[in-house]
Amino acid sequence: MADHPLLPSLAELERASALVHAVMPPTPQQRWPLLDARVGAEVWVKHENHTPVGAFKVRGGHVFFHELAASGMRVAGVVTATRGNHGQSVAVAARAHGLPVAVVVPHGNSTEKNAAMRALGAELIEAGDDFQASVEVADRLAVERGWYRLPSFHRWLVMGVGTYALEFFRGAPALDAVYVPIGLGSGICGVIAARDALGLATEVVGVVSAHAPAYARSLAAGRPESHAVSTVLADGMACRTPVPAALNAMRGKVARVLEVTDAQVAAAMRALFSDTHNVAEGAAAAPLAAMLAERDAIAGRRVGFIFSGGNVDADVFARVLQGA
Repeated sequence: MADHPLLPSLAELERASALVHAVMPPTPQQRWPLLDARVGAEVWVKHENHTPVGAFKVRGGHVFFHELAASGMRVAGVVTATRGNHGQSVAVAARAHGLPVAVVVPHGNSTEKNAAMRALGAELIEAGDDFQASVEVADRLAVERGWYRLPSFHRWLVMGVGTYALEFFRGAPALDAVYVPIGLGSGICGVIAARDALGLATEVVGVVSAHAPAYARSLAAGRPESHAVSTVLADGMACRTPVPAALNAMRGKVARVLEVTDAQVAAAMRALFSDTHNVAEGAAAAPLAAMLAERDAIAGRRVGFIFSGGNVDADVFARVLQGA
């Protein structure tokens, strides 16, 4: 059983897995020889870039809407805020349940993620200069329309995305450590839940952008602390204000939280393309950037990381590959 009320039990993760696998197959976990050589360790990659929307978030959407329907709550429509992958997840699940969905994104958001959300049937609303500002707009819009305000962090979302961790821990050999990118925290909380539910000793290492270090600074301070966001590459980690519930669930469960710069993330994106020919968005490459920063400490160990998604705009990726 989980020892924190936010973290799902093994039985809950198993039930969520059945829901997820009814609409998509498990994603692969595998090694790449060139990546092993680059890191100097046995590296296992959980390929969440291979989901139907190219990112791990789709799992949470399916489970959330199932739980919402099971609760008996009557919902006329759904409003959420996102930088992209969460919005795609919500749009897919809302369409399956026959509900309209409005998604609020900040100005300057990824054009290709925006296009994907529209293609999935979402009403896209651009408002605010960053994610936190979009959250505030979504809050107001939900009240104005009388629609359900679907958060970007919730226990049901943790249950859903935690299914990738259950697959990973069961599909890969015993891992000494797993590196997980932190946006608002559902992914890393899902990894913690699965690790603890299975009784494993694997270290969970969180990774944030050095240009959006709110979670790292908050855990170090022992309280939530907002921090300005200036990353231009890791939009999936562009969090200004941490979620207190996520911080509480992470406290004492995470071995450490590492900060990586946009330059380190860009180098990791290039490395992943060279070594695996997979396209990584910034947040997905951040765990590899952290591994490379700790290369000496993890030499010869068996480590894993979450390749959280591949939804990066073509022009951005082209500049990264060119070293710009």
